[in-house]
Amino acid sequence: MIEKKQAITHNIKAVLIGLIHQGQNEQLLNEYLDELAFLAETAGAIAVKRFTQRLPQPDTRTFVGKGKLEEIKKFISGRDIELAIFDDELSGSQITNIEKELQVKTIDRTDLILDIFAARAKTAQAKVQVELAQYQYILPRLKGMWSHLERLGGGIGTRGPGETEIETDRRIVKDKISLLRKRLREIDKQAFTQRKDRGEFIRVALVGYTNVGKSTLMNLLSKSEVFAENKLFATLDTTTRKVVFEHTPFLLSDTVGFIRKLPHHLIESFKSTLDEVREADVLLHVVDISHSQYEEQYGVVNKTLQELKSFDKPTIIIFNKLDLYEKKTFDEWLPENIKEEILNELMEKWQRETGGNCVFVSATQRKNIDILRQVILNKVRNIYQVRYPYKAEFFF
Repeated sequence: MIEKKQAITHNIKAVLIGLIHQGQNEQLLNEYLDELAFLAETAGAIAVKRFTQRLPQPDTRTFVGKGKLEEIKKFISGRDIELAIFDDELSGSQITNIEKELQVKTIDRTDLILDIFAARAKTAQAKVQVELAQYQYILPRLKGMWSHLERLGGGIGTRGPGETEIETDRRIVKDKISLLRKRLREIDKQAFTQRKDRGEFIRVALVGYTNVGKSTLMNLLSKSEVFAENKLFATLDTTTRKVVFEHTPFLLSDTVGFIRKLPHHLIESFKSTLDEVREADVLLHVVDISHSQYEEQYGVVNKTLQELKSFDKPTIIIFNKLDLYEKKTFDEWLPENIKEEILNELMEKWQRETGGNCVFVSATQRKNIDILRQVILNKVRNIYQVRYPYKAEFFF
């Protein structure tokens, strides 16, 4: 019978592998591999080398070509490298074939994200969501993963299973998925009831790419202690706090961060968590302005919001980490007036693009936080006036 895989051991050395193809040029691949390295670090692994190859499409047997696989094998040989991480999803047979050649544990980006999610899940809801996503990932790979699981200590034994055992496991996994979905529906009903019981409060939700500073902003705005860390997916569980600005109350929620190539079944599993986004009256879209690909991250979040049918909600774009942006962009010798001019041009550009709905802040330095509070307050009060006019008169 199949058993869930063990988590990545901390400080394990790994190699990263990605492809340059028609839809992904070298620059884009390097950005993805930078993110993959950060994901590996978050999971506890250390990326020691990257391997890339230009192919029209992935090799059906081993993802990369035979020569490239031999190059990776040669590098791994004699070194204490125990993990190969591929930037794109692998099939069960590809995992088996690659591990047979490299003789090290092989995972893909999705598997790595699932590993991080499993480690970060704290509540019953998050644990069920992650477990469901894990089984959904495993199901189509069962046949190809048998020897893979056996070699990695999956508890299967030494004899290779026949078709009967595989079919038995397939039924077990399907039954488990069905059971987890049922459990999740029950938790969702409870969560929905809790959200309904919150009363006539305007709901504000923090959204954004992972590691942009949402939890830090949550702490600042709500004066609460929400776990914040410089790692991807620092929190999976939605945290909601009642906040009062100038006698005006509203509910503020922190949500799980988005990421490029976020597996579809992960979004499916976390639908209930993302309901906070769907049911929000105002979105605070946090962007890490100091990140070299912040515009692409901004686009990824907007695309995900469109998938959640939440893109048209009233939104305030919060460009966070302004202090890091200045540190990375400006040399010490640059005159202050030139720095100010460059910053003003950047701010004016985004004021135009967002219709004036953006604020530039530094959560760690508490820069422009008062301005942000006022912008949020104005947005919330406007909605109260329209939706609950009998309440609004008490807030002014």
